[in-house]
Amino acid sequence: MDLATIIGVVSGISLIVASILLGSGLGLFFNVPSIMIVGGGTLAATLIAYPLNEFLSVIGLFLKVFIFKLSRPEDLIRQLVEISNKARKGGLLSIEGEIAQIKEPFLAKALQMTVDGVNTADIAAIMQKEISLLQKQHKVGWEIFGTMGAYAPAFGMVGTLIGLVQMLATLDDPSSIGPKMAVAMITTFYGALVANLFFLPMSAKLKRRSAEETLNLTLLCEGVLSVREGEHPRLMEDKLSVYLSGSKKTPDKSGQKSTELVKDKG
Repeated sequence: MDLATIIGVVSGISLIVASILLGSGLGLFFNVPSIMIVGGGTLAATLIAYPLNEFLSVIGLFLKVFIFKLSRPEDLIRQLVEISNKARKGGLLSIEGEIAQIKEPFLAKALQMTVDGVNTADIAAIMQKEISLLQKQHKVGWEIFGTMGAYAPAFGMVGTLIGLVQMLATLDDPSSIGPKMAVAMITTFYGALVANLFFLPMSAKLKRRSAEETLNLTLLCEGVLSVREGEHPRLMEDKLSVYLSGSKKTPDKSGQKSTELVKDKG
């Protein structure tokens, strides 16, 4: 569960509702036609822009904004170093028994190819292809939310124009001008609200999630290739430590790097 996303959504809605209540009632800001224009228009335009299967994937992506679990890079490095140590001492076939216990499908598949004797170049090509396909899927997700964030304010303006036309058509009744102007402006409010509190922030969050997952997969790719080539575990650990943030690889007082996960006993 992403606590930051939940705090952001709850606090944003709470502050807006509180500000409305301080000035008037919520009933003034509830208008069904405006909701239909912004919501229906945004969904319709998004369906025109994207294939149905990609649009339906938004449901899963919406949940991913709130629920997302990703392994820490330092944990992946520790796991790779342990695998490297075992392969270095017992050969590549010695790690075959551990593949079934690996929770990362990407890592398990790469190690299985390594044990099966697939050459390094082919393993690298297959893994890079999978990373590219995953990036493409992620891009569709955050692009859809970004597109909806662009459409929503536009349809809010469309609703405002509809309201203004209706208002101008009844200028002979001054008492109706104020209420109709208020309804016209509410549509713009809806469009700006859903775009800036939901769609655009969710697009940014998914884009960040994609970058984090891509980094992990790239780390795993490089680690498996090092295992395949029989690289020294300490050297592999030093190479993979570049994927950690600066605070996680700062030397400690003894002069040893904090990213050193295991010591080579050989």
